[in-house]
Amino acid sequence: MRSWIWTLLLLAAAVALALAVHDHGGNVIIVAQPWRIELSLPLAVVLALVAFVALHWLLRLLRWMGNSPDRLRAWRGRRAQQRDIELLERGWTHVLEGRYVQAEKDLSNLLARTRSADRRVLAGLSAARALHLMGEYVRRDQTLQLAQEGAGQDTRLRHAVDTVKAEMFLDQNLAQEALDLLEPLQDASSRYLHATRLLLRAHRQLGHADRVYALTRLLLRRSAIDEAQAGQFIRESAAQRLDALEESGWSGLWGDLTADERLDPLVALAGARAQMRFGRPAESARILEAALNRRLDDRLLRAYAQCDAQQAGQRLGHAELWLKSHPDHPGLLAALGQLCLVAQLWGQGAHYLERSLALRADTHIHVLLGNLHEALGHPEQALAHWRRACEAADVELPAMHRSLPAADIQGDPSFVEAPRDSVDTSAGAPVAASGAYLQDATDSAPLPVDAPAAPPSATQASQPARPEDDYFDTAPIPGVDMSLTSDGGTRK
Repeated sequence: MRSWIWTLLLLAAAVALALAVHDHGGNVIIVAQPWRIELSLPLAVVLALVAFVALHWLLRLLRWMGNSPDRLRAWRGRRAQQRDIELLERGWTHVLEGRYVQAEKDLSNLLARTRSADRRVLAGLSAARALHLMGEYVRRDQTLQLAQEGAGQDTRLRHAVDTVKAEMFLDQNLAQEALDLLEPLQDASSRYLHATRLLLRAHRQLGHADRVYALTRLLLRRSAIDEAQAGQFIRESAAQRLDALEESGWSGLWGDLTADERLDPLVALAGARAQMRFGRPAESARILEAALNRRLDDRLLRAYAQCDAQQAGQRLGHAELWLKSHPDHPGLLAALGQLCLVAQLWGQGAHYLERSLALRADTHIHVLLGNLHEALGHPEQALAHWRRACEAADVELPAMHRSLPAADIQGDPSFVEAPRDSVDTSAGAPVAASGAYLQDATDSAPLPVDAPAAPPSATQASQPARPEDDYFDTAPIPGVDMSLTSDGGTRK
């Protein structure tokens, strides 16, 4: 459309010029001795215009010829740039497709021939990435060194080299080397979110719970990390900090956690352990009860059942309230059984443990039943439960069908036979280990548990016992009105 407009304008100018020349006749005489040139006015005007146009294009031609070297250099630069971009694109395409050998060839070729510092650094980092994925770490480090030299004093390029190098170190679990590279890039107002994420990864590998907690909070405020992943990191780091916490720092750390984070089983378990370490079992029970009111967790139930006899009654009351809404929860039944053993309620403890064992075969329950039968003076049943506990834990015990003869140690020169009168025969049998320490691999640092109470004394054992007395004691069961039983609660 524009060409048509210019054509019409030129035609109009030509018509106007023709009319003007037609109305103004005359001659133009050019005298240059010995020549005399006489022209009509229209012809002189046309020749002047033609001479002007010719001179203009002649000058432009001379200028174009004078700028030919610069123009040739620019053309060569553009062609080299295009070739570098094609190599870089092809190399990264091979990296994304998993063709690391071909990618390394193209990118190394680009690194050797390019004259641009930016493209040299990009090619070096990309080639190092391909070598890293191939596991050729020596060549990778050499390529990274070339990229670092290409960066020179450019702060932006040096930061890029340090970030890529730190990420590769983290893939090799060289967290301290990565940390040395990332620390200068991080500050309170840092905008390098990727470097901050790498810094978080390095601190997690090194087990720095305080820094993991702080960096996760920072990334979560800036929406630079997934909320589910951030919640997991916060819970894990908070639990680690609680395990290593001093009593003076409890309020600051516990107050910084949200309500949902405090009720998480991992955090609640660590908080309960910390309170027990500070000598505050009541506060420990309160933390566990708050988390168990939200959801019954086997780890929390086992920790809740580990207490002394003074607290057993109160904890039994809370546990029986949970039993009303969860009557068939095996972990809750096992915890109730263990609390009954601590409170010396042998019969009710056996009842709870047998119910739990009917729902789920568990090493912990077998060990508790073994301890119970040992306390009641049933060694064969105790041994049977301990053997089942070992079988449930994949520990094979040798079958012993008969007693082995005593070893002859009379010829041992270091053996000195003590007189029989000096042997103390009044010591009781050793108490079996509590099953509360046989926890899952995910549990750590269990709370101390009091062993079940000792069996009845020798004077009581000498009296004739009824069959039901082997399992049921005379202590009243918490929460049960004995007046409603068949004997009216008259049995003592």
